[in-house]
Amino acid sequence: MEAAETAACCSEFMNWEIETSTSCNGLKQEKQLSASQRRYYSFCRRKSFAAFVASKRKDTCGAGSASWSCCGRTFGEHAAVHKHVAQAHGAELQQLARASCEHLPQQLEGDAERPQDEAVDVSEWIPDVSHVPEERLQTGPGEVLLFYRYCQVDDPRTICTWQKALCEKLNLTGKVRVAAEGINGTVGGTEAATEFYIQAMISHPLFKMEKEDFKTSRGGAECFRDLKVGVFKEIVPMGVDPDVVSYQLAGVHLEPEEFHKEVEALLAQKHLRNDTVLLDCRNFYESKIGQFSQCLAPNIRKFSYFPDYVDQNLELFRDKKVLMYCTGGIRCERGSAYLRSKDVCREVYQLKGGIHKYLERFPEGFYRGKLFVFDERFAIASNDDVISDCRYCGGPWDRYQLCSSRFCCQLVLSCPGCRRAGRTACCPTCQTKAPPPSEADCRRPKEECECTDTRARIPRDV
Repeated sequence: MEAAETAACCSEFMNWEIETSTSCNGLKQEKQLSASQRRYYSFCRRKSFAAFVASKRKDTCGAGSASWSCCGRTFGEHAAVHKHVAQAHGAELQQLARASCEHLPQQLEGDAERPQDEAVDVSEWIPDVSHVPEERLQTGPGEVLLFYRYCQVDDPRTICTWQKALCEKLNLTGKVRVAAEGINGTVGGTEAATEFYIQAMISHPLFKMEKEDFKTSRGGAECFRDLKVGVFKEIVPMGVDPDVVSYQLAGVHLEPEEFHKEVEALLAQKHLRNDTVLLDCRNFYESKIGQFSQCLAPNIRKFSYFPDYVDQNLELFRDKKVLMYCTGGIRCERGSAYLRSKDVCREVYQLKGGIHKYLERFPEGFYRGKLFVFDERFAIASNDDVISDCRYCGGPWDRYQLCSSRFCCQLVLSCPGCRRAGRTACCPTCQTKAPPPSEADCRRPKEECECTDTRARIPRDV
């Protein structure tokens, strides 16, 4: 059996086993096993599920493709047959799982490792693009995708390997974070390439994604300097252990239409402002150039400061109804969960799909200004409002550029007139710095600047 198919079957089998809560011949509960034992046990579960799927496979001669026949039906995609097997063959799967686990105690003696270092074949997860001219994947109209999915990932490194190979195959650039709690990414490329990427993500049984889970905007591979794919503790860096505050504690999700009505009522009825907080959980430089009217936008530089902000401003949220929003929804998942864990709010809601999805539905709605994005574009627009100003002259301006000092990685709003006058740094300190003599000297802490030295790390807004 191919290793890729074994790994691809992991998700549906895990979901089935959790639901049936079976045990394997007196095997200890998985949580009581050591890390290496859990890895081997997980491997056995995947292999059992994959064996059943493989038994239904029928190769199509000469076509270079495969299909699966089961229960009188024919399936042409991995995702479809995996879902069918998980839902319709619980009894057979249970027998296979038990048989696979019979020899597990012996395998685990001496804390035996599963063959973790074996190369993982992810080729079966990579779409066939041989029929597509290479130039369609390299040139032409492009777009940027923004997406995330919280789910249980047993083997983040395998998913990471697959993501790297997939993006390289499609000539995509961007950033993808993989963790045991899910995946988070933003990638750019041609429209043909991003369409293949979306289909590959949708067909993978682990993520159970749909096309509407991807937010799109104009752009391309040029919006990112390179491709970065890695395994992390969190798919969005809030700095709180996911096992302590899980995304599963998140607030109630509101569709853009529902959120729009809530904000409309809040703005129209002043008495609602006494017990409702419209909370922007992004960073200050994001909310500076675009935000919802009448929102609370914490003056924090990183999302990892958000938990401390909540802790030091609990009275702002006590007995209040909270409406949260962020760029694409992912920060609200963990942010709302953290807020709810404090047990001070009356209700906590969050904008499903974030500002991205809201602007698709309401480009001239209650969100005004630009939407900050974490790529070379810095911001995208859906309306003509400019709500921020130039760092130097105070005139309306909302186009970020990096500080001109190579010692600094801060962003600066400096209008064309001020830039022509040489005011291109984020602050007077950086403006007077000379370029470093070498690249090595440029590697300094990003916050070594008076822009952050004079800013309260965690503001008190109570």
